[in-house]
Amino acid sequence: MASNYINGAINTWQARDAKDGRPVLEMANIVIENRVWFNEANQSQWFLVPGVIVLVMTLIGALMTSLVIAREWERGTFEALFATPVRPGEILLSKTIPYFIMGMLGLALSVIGSQLLFGVPLRGSLWLLVLVSSLYLLVALGIGLVISSVTKSQFLANQLTFLVTFPPAIMLSGFIFDIRSMPIGPQIVTHILPARYFVSSLQTLFLAGDVWAVILPDSAVLAVMAAILMRIAIKSTRKTIG
Repeated sequence: MASNYINGAINTWQARDAKDGRPVLEMANIVIENRVWFNEANQSQWFLVPGVIVLVMTLIGALMTSLVIAREWERGTFEALFATPVRPGEILLSKTIPYFIMGMLGLALSVIGSQLLFGVPLRGSLWLLVLVSSLYLLVALGIGLVISSVTKSQFLANQLTFLVTFPPAIMLSGFIFDIRSMPIGPQIVTHILPARYFVSSLQTLFLAGDVWAVILPDSAVLAVMAAILMRIAIKSTRKTIG
């Protein structure tokens, strides 16, 4: 499409020169060279691997957290905790810290694999990658905590978490399909999906570098989402205790 647009502009240019009686520049002297921005080799894995990292973080953060909390509700072991002076926030913190550590280990393995196995460049800062990933992991943990506190069932938590996180992370995040090529309706829906902002940040950090005009807005949205979800999870647990 870009080549056709350029050729059309050149033809218009030649026709105008011919009409004005000026020498016409021959097409043989013009060579159009195509280059894909930030992915000169046109390797599909360079675009797909950052999206796979999003799926790994979603699996560890949302799905596993929702199951472990729901299992506590089913077994009735939360009632024993309610009799202690431990506060709801401390209970949730004790349940999420191990999965946060596990998620960051999964991120480290994914980044190492992307470099050694697929040769995906990391043109941005590693510390910025860790920071943005931590924000998304907190969002995923918050989703798992909220769903498990509402359902209190492993089966329901598993199904609902999978429905809420995985299909949107695959179909509507920009992982496979470019958001700009979607109809206007799905484009609007993507603005409430945390995976959209994480995929955008990862692709930018891996392929373009520290583009603050992209990283800062995405990080701000993820931070707000994480704060809201954690607040909802704490309130839900406190209501149950009361």
